[in-house]
Amino acid sequence: MQFFDLKRPAKLGLSIPEQKHRWLREFLKAFMVVFMVYFCMYLVRNNLSAAQPLLVKQGLTTTQLGWIGYGFSLAYGIGKTLLGYVVDGKNTKRFMSFLLVLAAVMTLLVGVLLLMNQTPVGLILVLWSLNGLFQSPGGSASLSTISRWTTTTTRGRYIGIWNISHELGGAVAGIIALWGANRLFGGNVGGMFIFPAAIGLIVGFWGLFFGADDPQELGWDTSEVIFDEPVPAADQEAAKMSKWDILKTFVIRSPWVWLLCIANVFVYVVRIGIVNWAPLYTVQQLHFTVAQGANTLLLFQLGGIIGSVVWGLVSDWLKGRRAVVSILCLVLTAGVVLGYRYGTTPTMINMSLFFLGMLIYGPQLLIGVSVISFVPKNALNVSDGLTGTFAYIFGDLMAQVGFAAIADPKAHGLRVMGQLLHGWNDTFIVFYAAVVLSVITLAVVAVGEERRIRGAAVAK
Repeated sequence: MQFFDLKRPAKLGLSIPEQKHRWLREFLKAFMVVFMVYFCMYLVRNNLSAAQPLLVKQGLTTTQLGWIGYGFSLAYGIGKTLLGYVVDGKNTKRFMSFLLVLAAVMTLLVGVLLLMNQTPVGLILVLWSLNGLFQSPGGSASLSTISRWTTTTTRGRYIGIWNISHELGGAVAGIIALWGANRLFGGNVGGMFIFPAAIGLIVGFWGLFFGADDPQELGWDTSEVIFDEPVPAADQEAAKMSKWDILKTFVIRSPWVWLLCIANVFVYVVRIGIVNWAPLYTVQQLHFTVAQGANTLLLFQLGGIIGSVVWGLVSDWLKGRRAVVSILCLVLTAGVVLGYRYGTTPTMINMSLFFLGMLIYGPQLLIGVSVISFVPKNALNVSDGLTGTFAYIFGDLMAQVGFAAIADPKAHGLRVMGQLLHGWNDTFIVFYAAVVLSVITLAVVAVGEERRIRGAAVAK
């Protein structure tokens, strides 16, 4: 475990102007690692979805694939908090690179089994769940490394750019997996797991040794000193505390962390409710072709890429008021979703989904950035992981199981607060309820952010 400790060598005595001059080059090394590692995590995650048609031909049932996917989600959700606690205070860039290696090994083993025409469902379920567990702290670890290199008023733009990594990885995962299987494994489905795993192993080992996790690892000052910003009070206080005391004080007892966890559940319901069901909704309700339904995801993800960068930058311009920007995005979402609900042509639907992706990825990104401002850097992984755990356990349940019960014409619907919801039109009731509840929750968080920002201005 010493390999993952944060190194604190003696300071080199470089002047602040010299450190500031060298900062960008060294930061880009660390940024490149967390970007590429997280990109590769999606290569060994979304390849399962792309491989499903071939897996069914090889003997797996749809139900079995559903359980395998749920095993990943459950392990991923739980691991975000548990492994997040382990990773906190460590060299997160190095730790997430190591976890990518482990995730790639699990994916490689699944591929080898399939290449041998073996489909032991129980073993594949275990391996894929372990894959989810090892990937779970990846996003939080990336935020941790970026936050060590940046300051409160600048990190939004860099995290927004980093957020492209999983959008891009998710978009090309199926293409890369299928290309590798066809070119190197004669079209065998096992190649859709082995080829992405090989890429993950290479990138994971590279990330272990390239770049530094923070400026202090190079013998520099902290990012706050380099850019003449006050060190957050939480960081100063946490420097004198044990890891467990930090968890109790700044995470478990923090109302802001719990409020952001709740807000993330509602935002997740909106985001996953769209991205999971848009193809089926457009085919069943609007009678689009299967190809037209599949294309809806491309526009949604493209909007998400642009939105992540734009809203991260806007929140920096507003001096770190992430909750305010998130509320703006959600209010606009409530209007744009009308185009998605009442649109009847592929052009109308795709335009609506593009702007929905651009808007909903604002709060999806900024909730993670906001939680950083309320906790010390040594508690970032577990606090951000906790928001992810809430989203995956509760938000995923409503977005996938709940929406399925409401939309399924063969089911009896879902009764919520005494009202029976049934049919695609009623799913929008849940959309609007989630938007309203997330706005209310984030409004309270905005008050806390405002107090923190004004307090920091006084301290400066």
